[in-house]
Amino acid sequence: MSPDDERPPGAVSDSRRPGPPRDSVSSATDGRQRLSNTGATDDDVAATLSRLMEVERFEPSHEFQAHARISDNAIYEEADRDFRGWWATQADTLLDWSRRWDTVLDESRAPFYEWFVGGQLNACHNCLDRHVEAGLGDRVAFHWHGEQGEQRTVTYAQLHCDVQLMANALKARGISKGDIVGIYLPMVPEVVVAMLACARIGAPHNVIFDGFPATAVRDHLDFCAAKALITADGARHKGTVVALKAPVDETVAGLESLDTIIVLRHAGVPCEMREGRDVWWDEALAQSDPECPCEPLDAEHPLFILYTSGSTAKPKVIVHSTGGYLTGVAWTSLNVFDLQPASDVFWCSADVGWITGHSYIVYGPMSHGTTSVMFEGSQDYPSKAIFWELIERYNVTILYTAPTAIRTWMKWGASYPEGHDLSSLRLLATVGEPINPKAWLWYHTVIGGGRCPILDTWWQTETGCLLIAPLPGLTAAKPGSASHPLPAIHADVVDENGNSIRGKQGYLVLKRPWPAMLRTLYHEDERYKQTYFGRFDERGYLGQFEERIYYVGDVARIDEDGYFWIGGRVDDVLNVAGSRFAAAEVESAIVAHPKVAEAAAIGQFDEDTGQAVCAFVILEGDCPGSDRLESEIRAEVSSRLDELAAPRRIIWTDELPKTRSGKIMRRLLRDIAAGEELGDLTTLRDPRVMGELEQHFVGSRADGAPPPTTPEPV
Repeated sequence: MSPDDERPPGAVSDSRRPGPPRDSVSSATDGRQRLSNTGATDDDVAATLSRLMEVERFEPSHEFQAHARISDNAIYEEADRDFRGWWATQADTLLDWSRRWDTVLDESRAPFYEWFVGGQLNACHNCLDRHVEAGLGDRVAFHWHGEQGEQRTVTYAQLHCDVQLMANALKARGISKGDIVGIYLPMVPEVVVAMLACARIGAPHNVIFDGFPATAVRDHLDFCAAKALITADGARHKGTVVALKAPVDETVAGLESLDTIIVLRHAGVPCEMREGRDVWWDEALAQSDPECPCEPLDAEHPLFILYTSGSTAKPKVIVHSTGGYLTGVAWTSLNVFDLQPASDVFWCSADVGWITGHSYIVYGPMSHGTTSVMFEGSQDYPSKAIFWELIERYNVTILYTAPTAIRTWMKWGASYPEGHDLSSLRLLATVGEPINPKAWLWYHTVIGGGRCPILDTWWQTETGCLLIAPLPGLTAAKPGSASHPLPAIHADVVDENGNSIRGKQGYLVLKRPWPAMLRTLYHEDERYKQTYFGRFDERGYLGQFEERIYYVGDVARIDEDGYFWIGGRVDDVLNVAGSRFAAAEVESAIVAHPKVAEAAAIGQFDEDTGQAVCAFVILEGDCPGSDRLESEIRAEVSSRLDELAAPRRIIWTDELPKTRSGKIMRRLLRDIAAGEELGDLTTLRDPRVMGELEQHFVGSRADGAPPPTTPEPV
């Protein structure tokens, strides 16, 4: 089956969602919000955002609701009534199975849950073969845009051909079901070919972000005993060429498991090819048979392993299954993004080296035969308008990007998107971290023109797919909130003792298994249990309550309307004089100031209050920092949160330390504030930022703030 335009019955009223309060507007109905392509200045935008900051909720427009896939809140009740049966229906409807399962959910080895036990399928078949067999081979799978402006249009039929050739190339070199293959490629269509070729033969892939150094590549390959590596001669980054293969050669010497390296000619970088081990991509495909049947695989067969981004601690290696993972990403792609595969052009701007790229560039959209955009470059190269140029060129209808990108666009100003036709956009979404209300509103007004639903989505590498997000034809959006858990997802916020709480901050937990969840940590079963299931019970891993509680590691709050407000990682909670503030909520209050583009808040030791808030602040445009601006920011935070949350120290900066997936690495800022040696920098996007931040921090002491003190050991 190749789902295309099926949608549920017509819209009915939503009794789950409270009626619109006085301060609520409908998207596409408020003329004040339509600022894109109107010649609006940044001052106009700032004035509009200031007014809209008082609006609590944004209702879906009647136009969107009329055509939405889901507009009946009964789906939540149906899923809650029998979550196992509901997920079984989704798996049956959305995917092709070569053998149907015997058991929907096996909990006998909990927390090592197994879904669709006894069933068999193949991820590559569900992403390619069934679409080609249904006559959709000529549909565009990817509009690829290279950093230098090159363009390639890649169809499902072309991918189907190349994937079979690559699968046979791997098999010819001894790769078979269960062998792990490392993939270290830039953002080119061949990375999708490599992933699906592995899936076709049952070889779990380990995609390694191409910005990682060769030493990290070696560590990844060594840890999982990879038998093959698929890489490129080099990658391109903002006009420069970076060698990939040559540095890897220097580090992988001595890896006994690594028998094969397949090398894509991409950037024209010379590299040595070791006889017997190395082969060029084009030559490997030329020597391969054109047909390679899909291997029927158990639903629990590992589809891939993937490292977490490591924003707070030692990275973990996540194991994801085939059947459960595909069910989760297929359902969320279709229904959360309200996907219309025959007409939509979907652009997830993440890198395929992270879970967002796996789920919403490759496996989710492709399971429905969707057309997507893939971009090799950065958001500011060759110009700061490149995203808007590509949206206009390819008529992108759905944009899924990170809040950190949105805040960067805010800093640059509205003039860049202003010059481009963004009218093709019909839905906007964010991923990776909580989005502050000001950035949400800018995205809504400047990019969406006030007509596009905004989806603030929460999930993790571990969860595999979206878990908390609005359904765009059903949910009234509150800027800054991820809204409600999706159907069949039982999320809650609990206190230190595991008791459910409302209206105040606590720990985000999940009380029911879901198909796309991680199965374990690779070679670390005990760490898996302790990390995710050991938080609320010293006696075991299944929890001291009736529910088996999955500990997310994020703080959150549920408001009076049942909306979830994610506050970021537990490690990022600030404790000032006994009052606890999530770093994300302090940062949102800081960014609410019209001159602030982005901020990162940490706790710094204080003799009187235990901790005081220290904020690293990026201002919009060329606005300079000043004592007056510091006072205004403190007043803004005090009025929105509490005087205790107002930053004691403010450090002006042009950059923040971020992972390569865009998450702020606050632990490194804490290291700077404490005067400690910096921790692991492996996942840091630009290590040069740290030296500049240390200088800014030391310089800030000259303004009268005392240097940090360290408490005496107890």
